[in-house]
Amino acid sequence: MDKVKLLDRTFKVMIPAEQIDKAVAAVAERLNKDYASTSKPPIFVGVLCGAVVFLSDLVRKVNFTNEMTFMQVSSYQGTQSTGNVMQKLGIDFDITGRDIILVEDIVETGHSIEHMVSYLESLNPASVEICTLFYKPEKHLYDRKIKYVAMEIGNEFIVGYGLDYDQVGRGLKDIYVLDNE
Repeated sequence: MDKVKLLDRTFKVMIPAEQIDKAVAAVAERLNKDYASTSKPPIFVGVLCGAVVFLSDLVRKVNFTNEMTFMQVSSYQGTQSTGNVMQKLGIDFDITGRDIILVEDIVETGHSIEHMVSYLESLNPASVEICTLFYKPEKHLYDRKIKYVAMEIGNEFIVGYGLDYDQVGRGLKDIYVLDNE
């Protein structure tokens, strides 16, 4: 499918599934090097709902023992971030002294990441690192370093591979961008 219609918008392929898979494998290799010798299994914290596909593929590519849980925040309406972050689901067990890998589908302004990292740090982990499938450096408003980035992109609105447009399109295997033709 070169194009797909989702609700009232048409999208075209921007990044094919094969390219995404290579980027996920490259991030997994970096994580393998950094977490191969940890004494306690790191905890992957996936951000619902967008990071589920990325996290699922990522944990199958790492070769160290790990745990997985989820949290949920919301800051989007349509194709725009509202700037208001609402936490809907948090961590329900003790993460004191544990290494946390916060897995996000996309980091743009950084509002959501800042909210989640502050929340996680309040639970006294050993460390919190950010791993994202997509990063928009031109939109990022904070100094926090995003350590694990699979792909940098521009300011386009994308959908697929877990990312949605008003809750549709998450199951697309490729990444699509708005078709302005």
